Amino acid sequence: MAEDRIVERQRVFEQYKRDVKDRGKPFYPYAMFHDTVMSFVVVVVIIGLAVIWKWTTPDPHTGFGPAGSTDHPDQAGWLGKLYDEPADPGTISFVPRPDWYFYFLFYLLRIFKWPESVILGTVGIPTIALLLLIAMPFLDQRAERRPLHRPVAMVAAILAVITMGVLTYRGATARESLGTENLTHVPSWAKQQGFANNPVAVEGAKLFAVVGCLNCHTYLGVGSHNLGAPDLSAEGSKNKGIAFQIAHLKCPSCVNPGSPMPSFANQGAKNLRALATFLEASKGGK
Repeated sequence: MAEDRIVERQRVFEQYKRDVKDRGKPFYPYAMFHDTVMSFVVVVVIIGLAVIWKWTTPDPHTGFGPAGSTDHPDQAGWLGKLYDEPADPGTISFVPRPDWYFYFLFYLLRIFKWPESVILGTVGIPTIALLLLIAMPFLDQRAERRPLHRPVAMVAAILAVITMGVLTYRGATARESLGTENLTHVPSWAKQQGFANNPVAVEGAKLFAVVGCLNCHTYLGVGSHNLGAPDLSAEGSKNKGIAFQIAHLKCPSCVNPGSPMPSFANQGAKNLRALATFLEASKGGK
């Protein structure tokens, strides 16, 4: 039976080669010429869109294009704004999101959010799907190509499209918590550490919860322990002082040579003082 399939496959392949020789066209120059023309068309379209985007954006001084200044990023042309507002390095509310074509994977990671299973969302499922796609021509070698005569393949394709569509939509409409899960710990921190009546320390605790400190440090059992970062629950008991804490937050490697901790200087003087006050008020808890 297997030998019959091999013989039939060889016969079909030989017939295919004869048909190509009798009625087909060689790759060069026909297919190569078509690919070159199509590539040229794509490049021209991209250049055209770039020119339209640039020249339809009104200049903030004259009221018509092309834009010659970045002073007014709200000015928009036919294809949208030419510039956006400058990035705020001190923001604590920005949530990075992927491009739209990765929304399906973005939401897949939200499903497999537990540390033990996140490997399924990042590597497992996408890799399995890609391998199946690559193996499809080798697994299905039947000559039949009519959709109605291939129910299994059609159902699988429809389910794949629906799954991608649903995951993309859910990823596009997903709401982020902006660190609010860590903010819920602030009242208990303030009570245990005894700074509930210190509004500056409370504000610093809120900043500490959302600016990424807990990605490396731990505090009263909350957070992660990465790169050797210490627990900060009793940081204030060392009596280093507000000035030291501010200097350390501005330039950790200047105060502690070799420190891998990033600088928080972009948080501004007010936020740095609040963080320093919080750290100095952290005596270890009751």
